[in-house]
Amino acid sequence: MFATSILRSAYPAYKSPYGPKYQYQPHIDGITPKQLYRILPQAAAWTGVALFAVVYYASGIPRLRRDVLQRIPYLGERYFVNEIPASDNPF
Repeated sequence: MFATSILRSAYPAYKSPYGPKYQYQPHIDGITPKQLYRILPQAAAWTGVALFAVVYYASGIPRLRRDVLQRIPYLGERYFVNEIPASDNPF
């Protein structure tokens, strides 16, 4: 048995010229760069939609409106300013 392992290592394995040409494909946990480039724009779009939905849903919270939304240039200065008198405001 020991002699056969020496003989096998001395001769390279036969590789047919008609067989598939295998190459190393880099990956991270099975995700290749080609798959990543295809998935990233979709993931970015869905993340943007989710962020917009969360901000739209939470825009009624005064703390979020004051600390985040009013600091948006051109939009926050006019749209998110609350002009209701303190006596009429439940918050």
